[in-house]
Amino acid sequence: MRVFVTGASGWIGSAVTDELLTHGHKVVGLARSDEAAAALEAKGAIAHRGSLDDVDSLAAAAAAADGVIHLAFKHDFSDYAGAGRSEHAAVQRMLDTLEGSTRPFLLASGLASGVIGRPLTEDDASPHHGADSMRGGSENLALSYADRGVRPVALRFSPTVHGMGDHGFTATLTKIARERGAAGYIGDGSTRWAAVHRSDAARIVRLALEKAPAGSRMHAVAEGGLPSRDIAAAIGDYLGLHTVSVAPEDTEAHFGWIGGFFGMDVTASSARTRERLGWTPTGPTLFEDIAAGAYPLPE
Repeated sequence: MRVFVTGASGWIGSAVTDELLTHGHKVVGLARSDEAAAALEAKGAIAHRGSLDDVDSLAAAAAAADGVIHLAFKHDFSDYAGAGRSEHAAVQRMLDTLEGSTRPFLLASGLASGVIGRPLTEDDASPHHGADSMRGGSENLALSYADRGVRPVALRFSPTVHGMGDHGFTATLTKIARERGAAGYIGDGSTRWAAVHRSDAARIVRLALEKAPAGSRMHAVAEGGLPSRDIAAAIGDYLGLHTVSVAPEDTEAHFGWIGGFFGMDVTASSARTRERLGWTPTGPTLFEDIAAGAYPLPE
């Protein structure tokens, strides 16, 4: 298949690009810079210059593809609402282009939900609707096109998609621990995060492209819920630092912007995903990656 991938040079997207190319697919990757374009072309992918704000360019690339994998998102926490509206507009334009074609449209989503007291499952719908909601309500927007001649699939990624070179949430927590001289968790540390290795996440994306049914939700989850105190302890052990509890009222002062995310309970099952795709995670666990130096000490 000729697949248009947004975010193709990003942390998850670059692994997805490699996975697709290895399995015989042709990748057209959105590139916002010369550097990103060169990296994609070096892999054997085709670079499509543009941005998420250039919806006509996105539509043209989607129209020329056999399928779309939308992984890019503006992670601008200074204007998160604006990022959500941009996401909604980009997704809407690509979906309208694909309407009636029966082609696949996969998009990155998350596990944040209104479910309390149990792991989120693939049968649980997202509570986010409309351009002004989280991530522009793009998951529900995309899945609504299952009745309009598109094969939409929501890719729900764990809060931490880890691996060597990861610069995401766990890297940020590790940096804060170095700066504070202790690895912190919030309150009693009972809140949990799901986790998945980058290579396992990329394999889910490729398998979902090839065979996930229209309107389905796939969970990129290898470990369903790691307590935040255990994540902090693993970081502390690696850095040789004590692990400490941070009072909830001191969360922002200690952790900054990531405190709100670290305090969320994000636990999920991937049983349906494993069954539908024949997927079994094989990569290292989060704690194995931390211990192996995925978040290295400064030189």
